[in-house]
Amino acid sequence: MASSRHLRLVAGVACVLLVFFLVRPFDSPEILPTASRPHGSPPLAEPVLLQPSPSSRRKVTFKPSSFDWTKVEQHFPVELKHKLPTGAPKPQKPVQHDFSHYVHDPVTRNRQKAVRAVFERSWNSYKEHAWLRDELAPVSGVGKTTFGGWGATLVDALDTLWIMELWEDFYLAANAAAQLDWQNTTETAANMFETTIRHLGGLLSAYDLSGEQALLDKATELGNMLYMGFDTPNRMPGFWLNFEDAKRGVQVAGTNDPSASPCSLSLEFTRLTQLTGDQRYFDAITRITDFLERTQNESKIPGMWPKLINFREERVDGESGFTLGALADSLYEYLPKMHALLGGLSPQYEKMHRAAMDVVTKYMLFRPMLPAEEASKHDILFVGDAFAKPDRIDRVAEGQHLTCFTGGMFGLGGKLFDINEHVEIGERLARGCGWAYDAFPTGVMPEIFNMVPCGGSWDAPCPWNEERWKAEGSKNLKKGFASARDTRYILRPEAIESIFLLYRMTGKEDLRDLAWQMFESIVNATETELAYSAISDVTVKGPTTKTDSMESFWLAETLKYFYLIFSPPSIINLDEYVFNTEAHPFLRPKP
Repeated sequence: MASSRHLRLVAGVACVLLVFFLVRPFDSPEILPTASRPHGSPPLAEPVLLQPSPSSRRKVTFKPSSFDWTKVEQHFPVELKHKLPTGAPKPQKPVQHDFSHYVHDPVTRNRQKAVRAVFERSWNSYKEHAWLRDELAPVSGVGKTTFGGWGATLVDALDTLWIMELWEDFYLAANAAAQLDWQNTTETAANMFETTIRHLGGLLSAYDLSGEQALLDKATELGNMLYMGFDTPNRMPGFWLNFEDAKRGVQVAGTNDPSASPCSLSLEFTRLTQLTGDQRYFDAITRITDFLERTQNESKIPGMWPKLINFREERVDGESGFTLGALADSLYEYLPKMHALLGGLSPQYEKMHRAAMDVVTKYMLFRPMLPAEEASKHDILFVGDAFAKPDRIDRVAEGQHLTCFTGGMFGLGGKLFDINEHVEIGERLARGCGWAYDAFPTGVMPEIFNMVPCGGSWDAPCPWNEERWKAEGSKNLKKGFASARDTRYILRPEAIESIFLLYRMTGKEDLRDLAWQMFESIVNATETELAYSAISDVTVKGPTTKTDSMESFWLAETLKYFYLIFSPPSIINLDEYVFNTEAHPFLRPKP
């Protein structure tokens, strides 16, 4: 909080400042007190890091949207039966390694600066060519509307700007974000999942870091709009929030929706309740959690939920495909993270996580069959898919860049719940993705690939079989791979996400060297005249073909994780924060 002397100073020059702010509201320096937090919300972790100097602060002005969703009638109202758990948060097992002897050496400092330079280049091109648009097209230099036209890149990058101490750009972007009009869109519907993780998550995290009340006010506005997505007969949201359907009260849950979509809203809605005291948001997502808990053993592979779920009839027994990748990923990711965000006060998340990971380790983990010399250097794992048949469960050794998040998930669950084997599995998964980057000519992993798996258990001996390799392997790829089914790289973050998290959990320095090798390869393969672009084929030797796409997660996730792995470990300490699936850090409650 600002001192009383500062407050008297502000009061004494208020008239002069008011005139000045009216002329240049976004560029004027001002000493502002940190926004007060609602009574009963979790306390800030100490110490609060990365605070700009008073001279770097700018005024952030909230402007309400032109439509107020709280005025729309709830056609299927319910009494609030779920409230945030009460009582002091339970002491949690430490997640982060003891870095008490950490030294920020010159090599690491230079790597950190190099990542920040790539971020600034990307951000400055977005500012120049696509300001207030959702994305920059990094080859053609135009803006794209992909997520409602609400400045997805701008909002998604807010907390990265703060973490990188780019104060001027943070306040420029924060003012633009705080004045977004959710009614101002050419779209007829909002994607519930994407809008929640990118926009709501981005605003909440930026508030957690900066304390700027205008950002929480804008997040609350958006939360009120998204809350209308739950206004269905059974309070299960659909994939889309259709604006006119919501106003008319004719929304229904989907019968074949990706399981990750409704089931990955919990962190953001819980944090919104923690910060505002409004229990509606927590009540809404806990109804989904209760549904998951109730049905966990009713699917075709009991313990897991399938890729697609019938939310309208609340059934999970109609789909045979199971994955930790696309369609289902963050459902599983959020189980240990919700345990952390709630201070360990809700036992259902640990219970569901343990049961699901038992099934994953039994049916989905696999080792690639590697030549003996390679296998001796690389003790690695991947996560595949499983398909339930009437008489068996088929395992498919198909890897996805998306599933690289599982290293961090296993590591977090292992740390929180004291399962040492899961931390080891998490490290092997993270290293597997790093190994896969190095396996391709560009030094970058493809979107989807198949491997020749070891014949037995993922933890059993795996001798090299040359005849099997000749029959199943690809002659054009490194030994271990059967195919590269989707050769794109779209600037995804999941591999560096897990490598960063496992570095912070184990303190193993070679993980940072692996991250630097990955960073250099990504930059070399994706750089354009303006910024960095998705590429069509990671298997090429020589120049890559750019596909003119730079999704907001490049700035929100990929570069943030690269920056953090080369930053002092006190910056976004894993015992103080938990990341949403878009890499937005939320403050955890302190015991």
